[in-house]
Formats: sequence, C-alpha cells, structure tokens
Amino acid sequence: MRVLIIFANEMKKVLTLAMLLVLAMTGMAQNKVKDMQTVYDFSLKDKKGNDVSLEQYKGKVLLIVNTATGCGFTPQYEDLEAMYHRLKDKGLEILDVPCNQFGHQAPGTDEEIKQFCTLKFGADFPQFKKSDVNGANELPLYTWLKSQKPCQGGYEAKLAAVMEKLYNEANPEPRKKDDIQWNFTKFLISRDGQVIARFEPTVDMKEVEKQTEAAL
Repeated sequence: MRVLIIFANEMKKVLTLAMLLVLAMTGMAQNKVKDMQTVYDFSLKDKKGNDVSLEQYKGKVLLIVNTATGCGFTPQYEDLEAMYHRLKDKGLEILDVPCNQFGHQAPGTDEEIKQFCTLKFGADFPQFKKSDVNGANELPLYTWLKSQKPCQGGYEAKLAAVMEKLYNEANPEPRKKDDIQWNFTKFLISRDGQVIARFEPTVDMKEVEKQTEAAL
C-alpha cells in the first residue's frame, strides 16, 4: 500500500511538471509572436512542407485568406482570381491558406485542393499547406494577424449559431472572441507589412476589392 501511495505522489509530480512545461512553452511562443513587428517576420509552409518566408513579398500589398473547397463562400475564389488578375501588376499578391477547421469543409489533400481551385476557378495565386488558423496548433502568422485586427462581428444571429455549432463539432476547443470565425476571412496587408483591415467572409467582395485597390 505504501509503495502505491509513493508511486501516486511521484506521478502527480511528473504530471505537474509536464503541465508547467507546456504552459511555459505556450507562453514563450506567445511572447515570440508579440515581438514580431511586421508580416515579413513570419513564414508559411508550401505544399511540400518547406518554409516560405513572407519577406519575399516585401513591398507588395497582400490579401491573406483562409479558404475551403466545400464552403458556401467557396465561390469567392472566382472574385479573388478576377481581382488578382486585375491588380497583380500593380503590386497585389493573394496568399491562400486552406483550412479544415470550419465544418471540415477542406477535407482533401493539398494537391487535391490545388487541383480543385485550378480546374474550377482557374486560381493561380500562391496557395500554401493546409493549416490551422485557430487553437493550439494555429499558425504563428494567424496569432499575430488576429492580435492586430480583432473580429468585428457582422454575422446574423442565425448564421452565427450555425457556424458556432459546426465549429464546435469539428474542434476540441471553442473559438475565442477574436479567432477566425469562418472560411474566407481576409487580412489586408500594406506595402510595409502592417495589417490595414480584416474582412469577415460576409463582407461584399466589391468592398474588399475597393479597399485593396486603395492600398496599392
């Protein structure tokens, strides 16, 4: 009996140390993101898992979008592609980050997602590896983006309730207040790497294009 008590106490110590270590690592990661000053301090992974520094887009206006192939907002790909072709020679780059956190609406492999977007919408702007934009495994880039431009809402109550239900069914932890609410949330980045605006997916694409062109 004494041996079991000693063992239980030791296990409690080990678990406590493990929890402290996780908390310390999380805090370090958050502090590191806080030290980041511009979008150029971050990188994304390409479909093969290689790091791509966003510094290569220095001097460009960026529109960073989390996307999905089976979403009600997926037709926005058509508007994004049209805007890209109209404005890319003026210095616009659209960075596509597929994400499967919202109702499991991007279930395919990176290659399948790329083929879908190319064949259905002719999308040829840069597309990166499917990634999380909320939660414990979210991209550091998205931690920073959300800290720069919090969510402004703008969802009808009925739609918000459906989105919340689908998100909770697909993820182990609920969204925080300023988390990405759904697919096709967009962040507009200035030529000097600062966040100018955040557009929820319900914002009219004409308004997105208007503000994007004004930043060029």
